[in-house]
Amino acid sequence: MAIVAVLVAPTASYVGPRRRWRAAAASSSAASGVDLKALQAAIDKKSSDDVRQALDQLRESGWAKRWGSQPYVSRRTTSLRELTTLGIKNAENLAIPSVRNDAAFLFTVVGTTGFLAVLAGQLPGDWGFFVPYLIGSISLIVLAVGSVAPGLLQAAIGAFSTVFPDYQERIARHEAAHFLVAYLIGLPILGYSLDIGKEHVNLIDEQLQKLIYSGQLDGKELDRLAVVSMAGLAAEGLEYDKVVGQSADLFTLQRFINRTKPQLSKDQQQNLTRWAVLFAASLLKNNKAAHEALMSAMSQKASVLGCIEAIENAS
Repeated sequence: MAIVAVLVAPTASYVGPRRRWRAAAASSSAASGVDLKALQAAIDKKSSDDVRQALDQLRESGWAKRWGSQPYVSRRTTSLRELTTLGIKNAENLAIPSVRNDAAFLFTVVGTTGFLAVLAGQLPGDWGFFVPYLIGSISLIVLAVGSVAPGLLQAAIGAFSTVFPDYQERIARHEAAHFLVAYLIGLPILGYSLDIGKEHVNLIDEQLQKLIYSGQLDGKELDRLAVVSMAGLAAEGLEYDKVVGQSADLFTLQRFINRTKPQLSKDQQQNLTRWAVLFAASLLKNNKAAHEALMSAMSQKASVLGCIEAIENAS
């Protein structure tokens, strides 16, 4: 998850499902007497101020009740026991990067190439020497690419990760948590993606961007961004014994911490991370129906408006 200035354009494959969700949103809003045209126009315009204004007006009219319903967040000292009591599994290991996908990919590459090299060794003549040698070198090439250009290898690992049965569900749960928590706190969302290697939720706030780029984030804004950053990790921690997608979230949080004045000590940074996970997990548990509805909408490539409808219409 990241706060960015430019949205990633949706792919063509999104058009069909997105149209269905927009139609559903229009019919639902019409049935309830709510006009969402201004909100849709603001989203299309990619203006965070207009989106915020449209949602504020909808909340005043009695529709967007969950929008900005948790505007005040205040950091406090948090222990690992509190995370465990709330339902976070293996709370002490949340910050340890998972190597599940990396290990599975490397073991598969080494095992497959080794097996093929043994078979190729049965070829007649010089082929029985050169072919196994070439096949065996694939593992070395993969390791070399990982050392020189880790981004390329990470893309391959991401594609390979789809072999795990829980992969797509994890992505949806993780990104829906970022989306929902940001919405509850009052940060406008203008885009998202669940595509492999491009998983993200785009939050655009001009004022926050200026503070981030200038390195002038204060404690209040850092707390809000920390909760949104840790939402995906919290969602996985509530559901699974092992969190897989925490590395990017922790990197994002550290980037925000580095741009905060005054600087936080190591102990303060650790406490901020724990508290943010606790606060985000509490929001997700208290809004479980909305989270599940949003997961379903995002999995079907719903538009941002369709996702907001899913949140507000959840029981």
